Amino acid sequence: MDLDQFAALRTPEGSAVLAAATEVAGGDPLVAAAALRSRGVPPGLAAAALTQAELRRRAVGKFGPEAAGMFLTRPGLEQATRRVVADRRAARLAAAGVRTLADLGCGLGADALAAARAGIRVYGVEADPVTAALAAANAEAAGLAGRFTVECGDATAFDVSRVDAVFCDPARRQGGTGRRIFDPNAYSPPWDFVTGLAGRVPHTVVKVAPGLDHALIPAGAEAEWVSVDGDLVEAALWGGPLAEVPRRATVLRPGPTARQRPTDDSGEPGRPADGPDGPGGPATRGHQLTGTGDVEAKVGPVRRYLYDPDPAVVRAHLVAELADTLDATLADPSIAYLYADTPQPTPFGRCLEIVDVLPFSLKRLRALLRERRVGRVEILKRGSALVPEQLRRDLRLAGEHPASLVLTRVAGAPTVLIGRPVAGTGTPG
Repeated sequence: MDLDQFAALRTPEGSAVLAAATEVAGGDPLVAAAALRSRGVPPGLAAAALTQAELRRRAVGKFGPEAAGMFLTRPGLEQATRRVVADRRAARLAAAGVRTLADLGCGLGADALAAARAGIRVYGVEADPVTAALAAANAEAAGLAGRFTVECGDATAFDVSRVDAVFCDPARRQGGTGRRIFDPNAYSPPWDFVTGLAGRVPHTVVKVAPGLDHALIPAGAEAEWVSVDGDLVEAALWGGPLAEVPRRATVLRPGPTARQRPTDDSGEPGRPADGPDGPGGPATRGHQLTGTGDVEAKVGPVRRYLYDPDPAVVRAHLVAELADTLDATLADPSIAYLYADTPQPTPFGRCLEIVDVLPFSLKRLRALLRERRVGRVEILKRGSALVPEQLRRDLRLAGEHPASLVLTRVAGAPTVLIGRPVAGTGTPG
């Protein structure tokens, strides 16, 4: 979408076309386009409206009902922060006394809108003219135009002395192609500028890809990894007074209402924290595990219960800290599965009861599952080159019982564990 198409969508006629596009979107795109053209809608405007309708439909998972009034781009939606994460971050900034914030590379404005909702005055900077215009429209649609304004320009030229804090989410996709950028030095703004912000503004937060190399974490920064319902969604670097611990894993479990109306519930560093219920239903429950990120867990034998740590815990290098809370050990020093003698409730991983441990052999595994009339399996793997879907086909399952298969290594040897989920433990909501 270009600026002319966006301007057309903002007119009364364009709003009517958007409403019509919403009615016909979600099915065959050719049929939807034909339906709009049959109403006399110009092809360019029809295409822009249908794109917005589809993007809004996809955005509900990130933004909830507010997505219906937002203007979006595909790259912007893919990089945008989920509302439940953005709201929690904004609440942490507000609690730290931040009153004015520069959002350098604000994109569609997801984080800036969250900060504005938290009472912070936000100055957004966005290099792409279309994206900047969409962000401003999103602020207006949310009723936050007085707290969040956007200028189109170079983020590196913004005078950060004007604000209490800086948030930066550098572009991690190539302009035009949308391909992911894995080298931080190729981000926009550049990585050296991003990491230098903490020396210019005491309160600094940088959103980064979850796969960030720990070696790139600046000295003295807090690195936080965040998962939502078991999906690792992002990492962030907190600088200056905001850096409370070296490493943090934050696990969010939105309740049914909180999935649409997230409520902040900040936790104390160093221990799990449960948030209160929000108005109208269960709030997001936030659980936090902290540590140094450089402790190694003890190694021992396979025991009766296996814990599969949440990906935020694994990426934050806090498996050893989790092991301590569960009195658990690793069976292989390079594989992040934990083993314990007793099951315990934990928000930081799933728990399985192990009923069989055997060296991996397709023939032997197939025979054992057939003997037990197993017809459905979930397959977990760490440290195995096997492809789960191919293994599922090769097993030729037939039966009425379920089972969990864990493909892993034990003391370096390929091993398969057969287990079942333990009721009442693991990832409580």
